[in-house]
Amino acid sequence: MPAAAAVTERRSDLRLIHAGFAVPVAAVLAIVSIRLAVRARRRLERTLGRAGGARTARVGRVLGWLALYVALIASISLGVYAIEYYNLLS
Repeated sequence: MPAAAAVTERRSDLRLIHAGFAVPVAAVLAIVSIRLAVRARRRLERTLGRAGGARTARVGRVLGWLALYVALIASISLGVYAIEYYNLLS
Protein backbone atom coordinates (compact mmCIF):
# COMPACT_ATOMS: atom_id res chain seq x y z
CA MET A 1 0.00 0.00 0.00
CA PRO A 2 2.80 2.47 0.63
CA ALA A 3 4.21 1.60 -2.78
CA ALA A 4 0.84 2.32 -4.41
CA ALA A 5 0.68 5.68 -2.63
CA ALA A 6 4.22 6.50 -3.79
CA VAL A 7 3.35 5.61 -7.38
CA THR A 8 0.28 7.85 -7.34
CA GLU A 9 2.39 10.67 -5.89
CA ARG A 10 4.97 10.44 -8.68
CA ARG A 11 2.53 10.11 -11.59
CA SER A 12 0.53 13.18 -12.51
CA ASP A 13 -2.29 11.22 -14.18
CA LEU A 14 -3.18 9.35 -10.96
CA ARG A 15 -4.80 10.62 -7.77
CA LEU A 16 -4.41 9.23 -4.26
CA ILE A 17 -7.79 7.51 -4.54
CA HIS A 18 -6.29 5.27 -7.24
CA ALA A 19 -3.99 3.76 -4.62
CA GLY A 20 -7.11 2.13 -3.24
CA PHE A 21 -6.68 -0.70 -5.73
CA ALA A 22 -3.85 -1.98 -3.54
CA VAL A 23 -6.14 -2.44 -0.50
CA PRO A 24 -7.95 -5.62 -1.67
CA VAL A 25 -4.64 -7.07 -2.83
CA ALA A 26 -3.10 -6.40 0.58
CA ALA A 27 -6.10 -7.94 2.35
CA VAL A 28 -5.96 -11.10 0.24
CA LEU A 29 -2.21 -11.47 0.79
CA ALA A 30 -2.70 -10.96 4.54
CA ILE A 31 -5.34 -13.69 4.67
CA VAL A 32 -3.07 -16.01 2.68
CA SER A 33 -0.19 -15.40 5.11
CA ILE A 34 -2.44 -16.10 8.11
CA ARG A 35 -3.63 -19.35 6.53
CA LEU A 36 -0.06 -20.40 5.76
CA ALA A 37 1.00 -19.67 9.34
CA VAL A 38 -1.88 -21.75 10.68
CA ARG A 39 -0.92 -24.58 8.35
CA ALA A 40 2.68 -24.37 9.52
CA ARG A 41 1.58 -24.53 13.17
CA ARG A 42 -0.50 -27.64 12.43
CA ARG A 43 2.45 -29.25 10.72
CA LEU A 44 4.59 -28.48 13.76
CA GLU A 45 2.02 -30.10 16.02
CA ARG A 46 2.07 -33.27 13.90
CA THR A 47 5.86 -33.49 14.11
CA LEU A 48 5.89 -32.63 17.83
CA GLY A 49 8.09 -29.64 17.06
CA ARG A 50 10.92 -31.68 15.54
CA ALA A 51 10.58 -29.94 12.18
CA GLY A 52 11.44 -26.58 13.73
CA GLY A 53 10.14 -23.22 12.67
CA ALA A 54 7.73 -22.49 15.52
CA ARG A 55 9.05 -18.97 15.87
CA THR A 56 8.80 -18.35 12.12
CA ALA A 57 5.19 -19.55 12.07
CA ARG A 58 4.35 -17.30 15.02
CA VAL A 59 6.00 -14.27 13.42
CA GLY A 60 4.21 -15.00 10.14
CA ARG A 61 0.87 -15.15 11.90
CA VAL A 62 1.50 -11.88 13.75
CA LEU A 63 2.63 -10.12 10.57
CA GLY A 64 -0.36 -11.49 8.68
CA TRP A 65 -2.77 -10.10 11.27
CA LEU A 66 -0.91 -6.80 11.27
CA ALA A 67 -1.20 -6.61 7.48
CA LEU A 68 -4.91 -7.36 7.68
CA TYR A 69 -5.41 -4.58 10.22
CA VAL A 70 -3.48 -2.14 8.04
CA ALA A 71 -5.61 -3.11 5.03
CA LEU A 72 -8.76 -2.57 7.10
CA ILE A 73 -7.57 0.84 8.27
CA ALA A 74 -6.62 1.75 4.69
CA SER A 75 -10.06 0.78 3.42
CA ILE A 76 -11.74 2.88 6.11
CA SER A 77 -9.51 5.86 5.36
CA LEU A 78 -10.16 5.54 1.62
CA GLY A 79 -13.89 5.46 2.31
CA VAL A 80 -13.67 8.63 4.39
CA TYR A 81 -11.50 10.26 1.72
CA ALA A 82 -14.01 9.39 -1.00
CA ILE A 83 -16.94 10.71 1.03
CA GLU A 84 -15.14 13.97 1.76
CA TYR A 85 -13.95 14.34 -1.83
CA TYR A 86 -17.38 13.82 -3.34
CA ASN A 87 -19.01 16.08 -0.73
CA LEU A 88 -16.66 18.87 -1.82
CA LEU A 89 -17.69 18.40 -5.44
CA SER A 90 -21.40 18.79 -4.74
